[in-house]
Amino acid sequence: MIAITGATGQLGRLVINALLKKVPASEIIAAVRSPEKAADLQALGVTLRAADYSQPETLQSAFVGVDKLLLISSSEVGQREVQHKAVIDAAKAAGVGFIAYTSLLHADTSPLGLGVEHRATEAQLKASGIPFALLRNGWYTENYAASIAPALAHHAFIGAVGEGRIASAARADYAAAAAEVISRDDQAGKVYELAGDDSYTLAQFSAEIAKQSGEQVDYINLPQAEFAAALKGAGLPEGLSEMLADSDAGAEKGGLFDDSHTLSKLIGRPTTPYADVIKAALQK
Repeated sequence: MIAITGATGQLGRLVINALLKKVPASEIIAAVRSPEKAADLQALGVTLRAADYSQPETLQSAFVGVDKLLLISSSEVGQREVQHKAVIDAAKAAGVGFIAYTSLLHADTSPLGLGVEHRATEAQLKASGIPFALLRNGWYTENYAASIAPALAHHAFIGAVGEGRIASAARADYAAAAAEVISRDDQAGKVYELAGDDSYTLAQFSAEIAKQSGEQVDYINLPQAEFAAALKGAGLPEGLSEMLADSDAGAEKGGLFDDSHTLSKLIGRPTTPYADVIKAALQK
């Protein structure tokens, strides 16, 4: 049996859809915080089990009979180290034979603040003795596409990346990679640095929005603190604003760039061009 944690999240649902093309639904367990919100997954034929990162007592029973586990990193930045340890400990107690973990691109050397919890989780996996693989995911192109609407409204796309290049990919590309690794054998010890085939600066990203929309969209580069303040002013929570600003600053230092094409090689096709993600966002 293959279990996917965080299965009702944006990435988790895409992983299950990709995995269903490789293994029977009867071999897939969707480990979710709220099973009542996962009727769509149950309708696909997968098994639902309650598993809350913050409630360790739910985890071991969720992993009974599981051979391979995909640990999708928690969305709760700042709590990930403790939550992931709870998952890993429960997996060990349940006898899980392999874990694949969605980490961060070049987590071992990443300048992004997000790298701290990912490095801690990678260390926990090593200490557990459970065979594992690391899916070191780069940025989702959707992270920046989410800012298209305000960029059009204000004719400006703001950020703090400078001339840093971002090799992002669509969320579905990373999901396809996760499905590949969790469905294959002999993946223990593998470390995948996953990023898009093409890279761009945010000035180029802004220019593509302008090209496709027919509207003027200029890239406005801000110091990290000013960018964080602007995000807070736009209504984003303080923690999220600080994280996004820190990530942009890390990207300026090369933290979201990789040109190994590992992702496209793994999924057997080119990654989704950022222009396609922009197009899809504009059509919504």
